[in-house]
Amino acid sequence: MAQATREYGEWPLKRLMSEVVGSGHKSADDMTYEQATEAFRRILDAEPDHTTLGAFWLANRWKRNTAEELAAFTDVMRESVVVAEPDCDPVDCGANYDGKHTSALLGVAAGCVAAGAGTPVVAHSGDRVPTQKATAYKHVLDELGVRTELDPDESADMVDECGFGFYYQPEFNPGIGALFERRDAMGVRTFVNTIETLANPANADVHLGSFYHLPFAKRIVETFERSEQSLSSVLMFQGMEGYDDVRPGLTKVAEWREGEFSDFEIQTGEYGMDFESEDLEVEDVEADSATITREVLAGERTDGFTDAVSLNAALRIYARGDAGSIDVGLETAREAIDDGSATAVLEDLQAF
Repeated sequence: MAQATREYGEWPLKRLMSEVVGSGHKSADDMTYEQATEAFRRILDAEPDHTTLGAFWLANRWKRNTAEELAAFTDVMRESVVVAEPDCDPVDCGANYDGKHTSALLGVAAGCVAAGAGTPVVAHSGDRVPTQKATAYKHVLDELGVRTELDPDESADMVDECGFGFYYQPEFNPGIGALFERRDAMGVRTFVNTIETLANPANADVHLGSFYHLPFAKRIVETFERSEQSLSSVLMFQGMEGYDDVRPGLTKVAEWREGEFSDFEIQTGEYGMDFESEDLEVEDVEADSATITREVLAGERTDGFTDAVSLNAALRIYARGDAGSIDVGLETAREAIDDGSATAVLEDLQAF
């Protein structure tokens, strides 16, 4: 224990449990940035025993982490993230890594459309991440015949050459990858599910993500403000299945741009889109999402999937500032599908 104290500091997880975070949902205290930093360094170094680690994760889930704590966890994680920055400045899309299990995953198609319209996009995910272990970016790209298990430098080259690039978590974030078995044994989401989406392996200036409710979106924005990352804007929306896919009907959007936070709503009906959430459900999320991606990009569909992909692409275009409004971004996205630019991005990815 003395060696641990000299190496890490004065806050092993057991002490944090007994004196700070472990006294229950209503009476637990929050950690300081320094305490959270030490805690996560210990975790990434595999210092805590499994029981203590599980208890610590559960205690943080019960009390709910502050932006200060999440910023500390994120900064420690980023110490071991292998950053490979492309020459272009892409939009960083870090949707929930544990994936979707009901509705089609539209982010790959939306990213290709945005790239075809001139907005470079980066997506990153793992492979069957706990707790859902459902379909994520990687699996749709695999089904489309796009290489995904790339080292970070290859991923950066993919962005520059194709306009869309994928970063694979085990390659750029080995510290989090090493926690897979412990997270799997937990059976519930932990703060790791939140911070892994903020890894930003391309060192992008713009982050696009998703949230379950508006206070959480504000907390993520505050996390970025308190962390060592330097971003100019964050756009998050309350997507389907907690993902970065805009839902039919009403979608709440949170925007942070140059230090100012605002929120607004998107009504798909206002864009002439007449479809329901059930219309975007599929039987096989991985295979059907890939098929939908190919057909939408090739201009072979005129249904709700095309509308949904176009709108999601518009948000990526808007997030980067390549369109002054979502309406303009939507027009640009539709043009990229109509003139073949979007499907050309997918062809470039398949050939990469």
